Amino acid sequence: MRKLQNLLLITAAVALSSCNCCHTPVNTYAEPNDPTPLTQEAVEAWGATGKGLHAAWGSANLQYPRSEVPSLDTPAMLSLCGWRGEKVAAQLLLWSADGADGTECKIKDLQSESATLPADIAQARFVRYTIGDKSHPECRCARSILHEPALEADMLDSLKSFDIAPKTTRPVWITIDIPKDAVSDVYHSEVVISHNGFGKITLPFELKIINQVVEDPSEWQYHLDLWQHPSAIARMHNVVCWSDEHFELMRKEFAPLVAAGQKVVTATLNRDPWRYQCFDDYEAMIAWTLNKDGSWSYDYTIFDRWVEFMFSLGIDRSINCYSMLPWGECELDYFDADRERNRVVKAIPGTPEFEKMWAPFLADFAKHLAEKGWLHKTNMAIDERAPEDMKAAARLIAKHAPQLGFAIADNHNSYKNFTNMRDVCVSQKNALVEHSDILERREKGFYTTFYICCSTHFPNAFTYSQPFEAELLGWYGVAHDYDGMLRWAYNSWPAAPHTDARFRRWASGDTFFIYPHARTTMRFERLVDGIEVAEKIRSLRRIYGAENEALKPIEAILEQIRTSNVNDPSLPWAEFVDTANHTLNDVAEKLAQSK
Repeated sequence: MRKLQNLLLITAAVALSSCNCCHTPVNTYAEPNDPTPLTQEAVEAWGATGKGLHAAWGSANLQYPRSEVPSLDTPAMLSLCGWRGEKVAAQLLLWSADGADGTECKIKDLQSESATLPADIAQARFVRYTIGDKSHPECRCARSILHEPALEADMLDSLKSFDIAPKTTRPVWITIDIPKDAVSDVYHSEVVISHNGFGKITLPFELKIINQVVEDPSEWQYHLDLWQHPSAIARMHNVVCWSDEHFELMRKEFAPLVAAGQKVVTATLNRDPWRYQCFDDYEAMIAWTLNKDGSWSYDYTIFDRWVEFMFSLGIDRSINCYSMLPWGECELDYFDADRERNRVVKAIPGTPEFEKMWAPFLADFAKHLAEKGWLHKTNMAIDERAPEDMKAAARLIAKHAPQLGFAIADNHNSYKNFTNMRDVCVSQKNALVEHSDILERREKGFYTTFYICCSTHFPNAFTYSQPFEAELLGWYGVAHDYDGMLRWAYNSWPAAPHTDARFRRWASGDTFFIYPHARTTMRFERLVDGIEVAEKIRSLRRIYGAENEALKPIEAILEQIRTSNVNDPSLPWAEFVDTANHTLNDVAEKLAQSK
């Protein structure tokens, strides 16, 4: 294969094959080399692999190494099951000892005895590899020798064809969006795989559609809060932040987030409240000005446009505003009109400067929100700050803007100290909200969720996490009756995530779920599967009654989670997820047939 230029987004890759005379090069970028040396066993396995392209069904629960011949124990015919309106996923594997240029995967129409579903409800995406950290349960935030580099399968690319290099494996992610009006039946189809139009291989599959409905994501109740990072999009696309072009690009980049049922707008009250924890600083949404007469004025132009933009996408349940307690030394940026320059001040909780800076802003901000009709859904949001600091912020809100809500990512179990805490999110690893508190808060219209971060080795959604872990989080949330989950972040990208997902002290993939150009990941797709699980169980309870005897098998599955250590990766959680889904669909089908 010719030398590939490692450009940020697009470069030409030309692969030589036995029929390269008729091959049009696939435009893409060069993946990194595998930093892990091949074992002798892998070398021998490639030597024993026959010529040409090979294909088989894999498991959507797992990642597969690029440099190894896959070891598979999967059926020739794949069986899938889903509800009307649900998205179901599968993974197939392609591998070749001598390479296969121009590889394509096309899915045929889905046929049952009584109906046909068009092929365009299905999608085949090539899985791409990036450099990440190796998983290690004893290592948390600090990157160390425990986290050696590894080549990891993550991104789902939008390429229609792909050049498979010699002695490599290439996963392909299959998704099927079942129409809500589909006839409930068993459908048959196949994936047709070819390279340069030659060597066709077919992988058959069947899809059973149950007569139950998953509503559109806009109707989901699950309180999903994946933090957005507008500045990262501006940098990656080389456009001016907050320009018209920037907003149009964000519309495209946030499409997967909308389709996942996101409910919360991430807004910032000042510049970069996380103070250099991200590759890109957060650009200010509100401009603070200290006037010559000592009064304050605030320009909400960008904030208003951002919120209105997110609302137009359907993300409009809550506006969480960061932060009265910025990370670092609680620094705030403002323009000093008297000195005609920008300044930075430390506003540490408990000091006079804290109230001096925040009291006038809170009063003005609450007034502005009331005028916009947003006051009832706006929260002053705080991320993992000390309880005493949070109390200082809460006292100031109660004094100067009592109508404002409070949101917190809480790793201190301090949520009980506050009465206006509309949105409580506790650490999955270190805290568990009492169920009575969840029920009491729900009665008030408040949300109680959990979050995962670098402190949770398993289950998680790093680049080294196995895909099933992201769905397991959905089951975990239902088992403990949380309203949803939070994750930092949706798109806080490092320099070039498609070739290297590592970033400073964070685990690889910790800061993003998708790649630029709205290319999702296996872990993001499975996270949405977990959200669909929550919506499916909620639907069955609503339609048939939570105490219905027919739902007992599902409740038994949830009890297994409550009584097991979900953070123990040695337990058979992948098999559990498969069994749990089978049980859920079996119960749903029996209930549908009993109508």
